[in-house]
Amino acid sequence: MISYEYPLSERIRTLLRLDDLYERAQYFTAKDGPQEHHVALLSVFEILEVAGRADLKSDLLQELERQKHALESLRDNPEISKEALANVLWEIDRTTAKLLQIPGKVGQELRENEWLMGIKQRTSIPGGVCEFDVPSYHYWLHQSAEQHRHDLEIWLAPFLPLRDGIAIVLRLLRESGTPGKHKAVQGVYQQMMAGRMSQMLRIRLERDYQCVPEISANKYALNIRFTVQEGSQRPRVIESDVEFELTFCNL
Repeated sequence: MISYEYPLSERIRTLLRLDDLYERAQYFTAKDGPQEHHVALLSVFEILEVAGRADLKSDLLQELERQKHALESLRDNPEISKEALANVLWEIDRTTAKLLQIPGKVGQELRENEWLMGIKQRTSIPGGVCEFDVPSYHYWLHQSAEQHRHDLEIWLAPFLPLRDGIAIVLRLLRESGTPGKHKAVQGVYQQMMAGRMSQMLRIRLERDYQCVPEISANKYALNIRFTVQEGSQRPRVIESDVEFELTFCNL
């Protein structure tokens, strides 16, 4: 199965982007090659940009507090595992405490690092970090993999509380909905929202289908078109029926 997630709010869109960037940064940091560590640093710069929203930390703290109150109301529910509930509440408390310890804007330490900001500025230019442009960066890339990982972990560290908070919110969001089976007749599916509130849609379909979902949604209707890409032509709607799994996620 292949899963596609579609955010229905700007806040969830930002959290999904950061979640993807964290995963990429950590994946390439764990590698050994200088080119892979270059990609890891580019991902750190992207995290710095996306996380630069002034209200992101406060939004995350408010959402964690809201989820904590909602979960605490389930303590007496016999269908809920007390151990699992206690673990989630502990995660929320620990992450909230770490977020509250962040002084000012997330990643401010990196913004005050002139060497890193010089490299960041050059990365906006195609090929702008060649050895003759930034020889000090060329020198850094020729250090050991252990040194690279040590530095990258230091540069990622200010964002880890944010990453932990995002992971909790997205996990609760993904687990909030109940999947339903649907069929797109000749590649097209429409459903009236009828006041249904949702922050994210999840679509899962078998890998055997040679198509991808194109989603548009508002408070009135959900439209999904399953399209195929043929060479350099524009994508077209598939002519066969597509069975898929749809989940409305909402906290």
